[in-house]
Amino acid sequence: MDKNKIFEAIKELFISEFEVDADMIELDKRLDEDLELDSLDMVDAILYLKERIGDKVDPSLFKTAKTVGDVVDLLEPVWK
Repeated sequence: MDKNKIFEAIKELFISEFEVDADMIELDKRLDEDLELDSLDMVDAILYLKERIGDKVDPSLFKTAKTVGDVVDLLEPVWK
């Protein structure tokens, strides 16, 4: 799947599950400071993504994700 489609899926996840304002979700936005997602939110996001795309999602990789773009980049190799 291309990065644009992954971004749209992540955007939808953040809107529906975490009530993030759609206008706030951009690739350069920081997960914690800009979108106000904490570590528990990211655990929930990882669980959601594992259900959607399978066990190919390595939760430990998300420790390095600081922005929405980082999440997209981490998911690109495993999201088909």
